[in-house]
Amino acid sequence: MIAYPDRFYPVVDSVAWVARLALLGVGTVQLRAKNLKDAEALEIVRDALAVIKGTPTKLVVNDYWRAAIEAGAKHLHLGQEDLADADLKAIRDAGLTLGLSTHDDEELATALRAKPDYVALGPIFPTTLKSMRFAPQGVARITEWKKRVGNIPLVAIGGIKFEGAPEIFAAGADSIAVVSDVTQNADPDARVRAWLGMNAEAA
Repeated sequence: MIAYPDRFYPVVDSVAWVARLALLGVGTVQLRAKNLKDAEALEIVRDALAVIKGTPTKLVVNDYWRAAIEAGAKHLHLGQEDLADADLKAIRDAGLTLGLSTHDDEELATALRAKPDYVALGPIFPTTLKSMRFAPQGVARITEWKKRVGNIPLVAIGGIKFEGAPEIFAAGADSIAVVSDVTQNADPDARVRAWLGMNAEAA
């Protein structure tokens, strides 16, 4: 059983969400807040680390690798654009784990060269959250990607709902990153508990 990232991997955009998920017992949470200046990024990362202190929750910082290093974070996630600009040696020297987004063969090759701690593949299904440069990958692509990444944990992301999780795991995903199924849910806490309950059954 892979401890990181957890099988249920919510992605949220605020410290308030991080705190809420930590209280619910979520093991891995990604903080993805866009378009922050350096000082703002450092502040939000520090605040998010503060709210998980003393809980088992692991915080993954999206994009802001300098802030992650400075704030003493342990986990980082980069998209391909961010990976191109990032100082991988500084990130590794700081002891950060590194997760990377991939959308096609070329991006997977780029990601694997960086020796990531996990690879994310998306979007699996159509998603409303951002204009998609990439067509949905579909479930079959998960199986193909898993064969190629081998022992590296594979995270599936993009339009995945709780009801569809068994199919995604069966296809070979080690973890499912979830955004709108939690943050846009009418009862987010109940939804999170359902995901965590599924984890308990699978573990």
